[in-house]
Amino acid sequence: MTLKNTADRWGPVSQAFHWLIVLLILCLAIVGLTMGELPKTPKYFWVYTAHKSTGITVLALVLARLAWRLYAGKPDPVPGTPTWQERIANVTHWLLYALILAMPISGWLYDSASGLRPFRWFGLFDMPKLSPPDETLRNLSHEVHELGFWVLVALVAAHAGAAFYHHYFQRDATLLRMLPRRSPRMVDNTPAAPAIPVVNLPEEPPHVP
Repeated sequence: MTLKNTADRWGPVSQAFHWLIVLLILCLAIVGLTMGELPKTPKYFWVYTAHKSTGITVLALVLARLAWRLYAGKPDPVPGTPTWQERIANVTHWLLYALILAMPISGWLYDSASGLRPFRWFGLFDMPKLSPPDETLRNLSHEVHELGFWVLVALVAAHAGAAFYHHYFQRDATLLRMLPRRSPRMVDNTPAAPAIPVVNLPEEPPHVP
């Protein structure tokens, strides 16, 4: 089994990057929408720091995924896909990459321009500041962070909706090639149903009156 992408499907490395980033973004969205309602206790600051640390993790994972895509290539379009759909998919993918990069960078810039002390990435090391305290830059980066989130939600919804449309209505492999493939060994080792013996009953002798 190759780790790189093939002509007909995404490889396991690309799949791992994809689903891990999806899971982390989902966690970031839930925390980001709810942490403003938390009371200002030590737990709040722990959640806030975890949110920022996870965002930096997503930033690193997206950069690694882009580097892997340049190295491993990408699958060919699904056979039968119209050219206009392929172009829209490519534009959507690159917009998703741009927004997923912009979200943690704008959040990091907002934290830096706010004049807060450097936060520690999951308590391990201090993250450097991207700028000195700056009220204008702080407000701008905050607006970009909030607006970018809702644009990202819309793009993710469109991306997921297109994948399900191809899977359930077009009946093609668009969604399946981003999912792990079942091992042939698992299929071969599946126990077969026991054979039902066929019993040949003796013929009834002819009736003699």
